[in-house]
Amino acid sequence: MATSAFRPRRHPVADSRQGKVGSVLALLAPGQGSQTPGFLSPWLALPGVAERLAALSAATGLDLASLGTEADAETIRDTAAAQPLIVGAGLAVLPEVVPAVEAAAVVAGHSVGEVTALAATGVLTTDEAGALVAVRGRAMAEAAARTATGMSAVVGGDRDEVQAAVTAAGLVAANENGAGQVVVAGTTEQLAAFAAAPPAKARVIPLAVAGAFHTGFMAPAVDVLAAHAAGLAPRPPRTPLLSNRDGEVVTDAPDALERLVAQVARPVRWDLCMARMQALGVTGVLELPPAGTLAGLAKRAMPGVEVVALRTPDDLDKARALVETHAGAAL
Repeated sequence: MATSAFRPRRHPVADSRQGKVGSVLALLAPGQGSQTPGFLSPWLALPGVAERLAALSAATGLDLASLGTEADAETIRDTAAAQPLIVGAGLAVLPEVVPAVEAAAVVAGHSVGEVTALAATGVLTTDEAGALVAVRGRAMAEAAARTATGMSAVVGGDRDEVQAAVTAAGLVAANENGAGQVVVAGTTEQLAAFAAAPPAKARVIPLAVAGAFHTGFMAPAVDVLAAHAAGLAPRPPRTPLLSNRDGEVVTDAPDALERLVAQVARPVRWDLCMARMQALGVTGVLELPPAGTLAGLAKRAMPGVEVVALRTPDDLDKARALVETHAGAAL
């Protein structure tokens, strides 16, 4: 059950494990669209990453190492491949920052990144997360194939004017990302018409995704994922977990899984997740691979927060320093 009255188990001021008085760490997992060709190549040079990725490949039924090192942009754009690849990457690198997970005041994932977050907090095992994201990716790809749909980012403009224009165009604000960015979704015809007459002072950027995710177009995928999730026995999160639905902290295991399933056809409220992080006093943010997108949003929407995007192993020293400073845990 989610509750706004929840308080982190480790008080950010009183807990002696905090690196600085009042410091609070957040660990984030990115969503679809964050992947780029070859992004996994440098990570496979680290001991253990290839073995963990092989185990996740077995769970997903895909060759994740090949997808993350050799596949071209079009191949990893495919929803059925992209989602397992993104979650697999995050979970394969996760052991490199396990102290960060244990010390974090909050863990959150954007869209499919919520699967990574549920595994990071112990709600699902790594194998369960791998199998679930494979089902999710295939089901969403099949739902997307039924109608020609897509998504576009809208950057800038007056928020009320943008929302009015989105509604008038028959589109859905599928991702409320904050920091002046909204991702809208609908049919390709609706998106084309919207881009041809954008809201004042706003840019419309088509996204390389295969469907109108987080809208009613994904309802068939919800049914498929719910049937799969019915066979799982989720465990309570070990670390406070934020929900994309409303930015609330989720403490009940079945509720966390139900939210993950329903979220496929519901808007992502990342703006509320960032607002919740600010309310919890987050001072440091660490983003798992394929990192960059959420780090950028945090820098713009959470001024004064120290942010590290874990893009390659070269960023591990910065990650270690961040975790020690904001959570008092050594990587």
